[in-house]
Amino acid sequence: MGKPNESRQKGISYCFQKSEENVHKLYIYDDVTQYGTFNWSTWEYEESETSAKYFRDQLEAIPDTDTIELHINSNGGSVKEGVAIYTQLKQKACKKVGYVDGVAYSVAFLILQACDERVMGLGTSALIHNMWMSVAGNAKELRKAADDLDVLMESNRQVFLARSNLDEQRLIEMMDAETFLTPDQCLEYGFIDKVGTYQADEKDIHEKLMRQVQQLSHIITQQKSFREQMAAFHQSVEAPLTPTPKTQHEKKLANQLTNFFKNM
Repeated sequence: MGKPNESRQKGISYCFQKSEENVHKLYIYDDVTQYGTFNWSTWEYEESETSAKYFRDQLEAIPDTDTIELHINSNGGSVKEGVAIYTQLKQKACKKVGYVDGVAYSVAFLILQACDERVMGLGTSALIHNMWMSVAGNAKELRKAADDLDVLMESNRQVFLARSNLDEQRLIEMMDAETFLTPDQCLEYGFIDKVGTYQADEKDIHEKLMRQVQQLSHIITQQKSFREQMAAFHQSVEAPLTPTPKTQHEKKLANQLTNFFKNM
């Protein structure tokens, strides 16, 4: 197996690897989001490796004649980012095989539908549900937000209807109920093409675990540095200030001012 195609910032969510047979392995092992981890040292967000932009950059490096293996273990995340990733995969001419290694919930399950062949491993699960959002505003704005969600859900359902054997009313009922699905149920409804008994590459698993340990260690170090800086700041604020000795002239002037205000 060749060397991983790593980004400038080493994360744990996506990992691109090329095998001897021109198969590029891609992992979604985190929530889909536009923003990465917050860096306490720079007070800025790291580049997200689950964003549509990052995904675009990686896909551009993969020839259309090769094969992509998409491995998913994600609770979902941003609909905007997830739909963009789905669309990019659909536009990619190469063969795409999707594997659910753990869970494929919400928009992560939608991304799976972009693959030509969809496989769920034993013991895995999927979740389909209606979109939701946090919104604030007056009555008119709240009603508009609800109407906007209806439009987005209509578009979202079309993706699943195109790859399943369900009719729209049945799909609406399942999404309203926030339905969890087993691999056999997904196969029955046409959400996947087969239930696989494949085993993940032990070398891949070890490399991902090592990257997770390194990232967690980096985060702990950043947080420790931040706490030390805050502790030093508090000490400097709480430290008593040493009064500057006054000259005789300054003392005399201060007494005169005090007596002047007392006599007013």
